[in-house]
Amino acid sequence: MLVPKSTTHRWLAILGWTALGLVLAIYIGLPAAMGIAAVWPSRASVGEPPAGFEAVTLERADGVEIAAWYAPPRNGAAIVVAHGAGGSRQGVRRQAEMFAERGYGVLAIDMSGHGESGGRANRLAWQGSEDISAAARYLADESGVRRIGAFGSSMGGEAVLGASAAVPQLEAIVADGATRRSTAELTTLPSKRSLVESFVPRVMYATVQALAWQRPPAPLLEEMRKAAATRYLLIGAGGNPLETEFNRYFAEQIGSRAELWIAPGVGHVGALSRYPEEYERRVMEFYDEALLR
Repeated sequence: MLVPKSTTHRWLAILGWTALGLVLAIYIGLPAAMGIAAVWPSRASVGEPPAGFEAVTLERADGVEIAAWYAPPRNGAAIVVAHGAGGSRQGVRRQAEMFAERGYGVLAIDMSGHGESGGRANRLAWQGSEDISAAARYLADESGVRRIGAFGSSMGGEAVLGASAAVPQLEAIVADGATRRSTAELTTLPSKRSLVESFVPRVMYATVQALAWQRPPAPLLEEMRKAAATRYLLIGAGGNPLETEFNRYFAEQIGSRAELWIAPGVGHVGALSRYPEEYERRVMEFYDEALLR
């Protein structure tokens, strides 16, 4: 029995519109939704300060208030600690306690728009340099602080790397899980320069720019190159190919000022949980060498 032409055409039209809808959803709708999520208010809970810390408030140059925990140093050096996207300083409590136990001063901040800090949320940390700069100014005014470093996890890692040139007080930076936060950064990798590879993130970044009324910051690698006196320890997840590729590329481009550890078989920022002893050894040896010796 022959199917009437009108019925065939109707089904072809339905299939065609369905396919178009799926394409639009995957390549436009999904990245646009991710862009919306990136600027959605993020108020992750913050617990009580760890033992030896006190809750403090600092101020960015534009007046935005940044909430933080602070522990003074016993060795003359202090570390700014920045958390990941959508989180708060609670998410880096373990690292903050580790640094303080080794005698370092610690200023663990809530990034702007996160936790208890003011300002607008941007989970790509496009204003991260302003937050890190405010933290460095705070530490510079504290008695007993002679040298300053920084630690960042995920988004926080990108924030501290991106602040390299703007905040020259940061002599040593550890970035765990940093990758990219804009199209310009994504396409620094040769493998991501084609439109096929970069179209979806381009839509996401464009959505963030339109909603946040903010321009993407300069690429991380550009800022790291400008900070000619800063040393880096880059930690990448061996189970995350993009993260591995980015951190290898950063290390190759920066050269002798950068150390690299690709933690085998772990997911994003999973190195501390899987290899706690090696993580502490590598990170603390790096800070001791860069800030104390």
